[in-house]
Amino acid sequence: MVKSLDDVKRSAIAMELADMAELQKLLIANEQQFISEISDSDVRDRFQKMLDDDRKNMGVLETVMVQYGVKAEPRDVTKQMIEQVQQLMQGSELKLFQKVGQHELLKHKQVMAGLLIHKCSQVVGADVAVAIAPLNTINFENRAHQEQLKGVIELLGTRELTGKDPEQGLWGRVQDAVAALSGVFGSAATQNTDKQDMDIRDLIRLDHNKVNTIYTEMGATEDVSKLEELFGQMYKDLLVHAKAEEQVVYPKVRPFYGDDNTQELFDEQAEMERMLNEIKSIDPANSQFKERIKQLMDVVGDHIRQEESTMFAAIGNNCNEQQREQLASEFKSAKSQIQDQMAASMK
Repeated sequence: MVKSLDDVKRSAIAMELADMAELQKLLIANEQQFISEISDSDVRDRFQKMLDDDRKNMGVLETVMVQYGVKAEPRDVTKQMIEQVQQLMQGSELKLFQKVGQHELLKHKQVMAGLLIHKCSQVVGADVAVAIAPLNTINFENRAHQEQLKGVIELLGTRELTGKDPEQGLWGRVQDAVAALSGVFGSAATQNTDKQDMDIRDLIRLDHNKVNTIYTEMGATEDVSKLEELFGQMYKDLLVHAKAEEQVVYPKVRPFYGDDNTQELFDEQAEMERMLNEIKSIDPANSQFKERIKQLMDVVGDHIRQEESTMFAAIGNNCNEQQREQLASEFKSAKSQIQDQMAASMK
């Protein structure tokens, strides 16, 4: 039988994501403080735009963590570091430009954490890369913020130390640097949006793509430990996805999708759960293991095709953009709660 549904490598990445989320809250708090303390309207407007980006990126990061499907708590050392920075930011030991300098260093730390997770995903598995892909957007925006913060430090620091403004053309140089970064990162900045959240159909499709990626990875390996790792992720992802749909999505679509069609989706997911628990009792080294995975994915494939064709069409015809985004937020929240419950039950 499958020995464990948890994998050390995946748990380590989850902890990095948890650290990033904790740091993201600090970035938001710092920017709120800077806006209240800075009188220069141009600089204040730039911090307001950063704050808007960082609030949005907090949502993107939360989506990544839910899609990744492995939960962890931030490290104690991260919490201690954040507490120390908060004390510095709220105290009088540092000048304002020095506080902004500390903020720029935190942005750099966030960029490096995002890049590290991206590199680790290439080693651990394609399904991890699929789940954490939106981090590319956060990485790009944080690098752009760093360039702007350098300009802010130069401006505030020169005023503080000399009582005069720096030479003209400062913001032009900053904008040139940001434009250069845009050329490097290309289409990474795809999350610049005023949307409340993703469309529910896109969020569900991300789950579908991830489980298909895991299945492809399983077919490409005979390594028993790798099969066990991948099945552990598949087991958790499919169960969490199913329970969240049953709590949030299916009750919403039933009135316009119909009782029969909706019940069929419930029944298919009950069959998937039954098959998952059967497979869990099979040793991955047994030849029956992969055969049963294939049978499971036949059921999953039929289920995906129904959802992405007729159910998605029904949602598009009966829910406006705001309703679809609200449904996505509720679905994401339900997944997060179910993941927490599942993690607690495995301890």
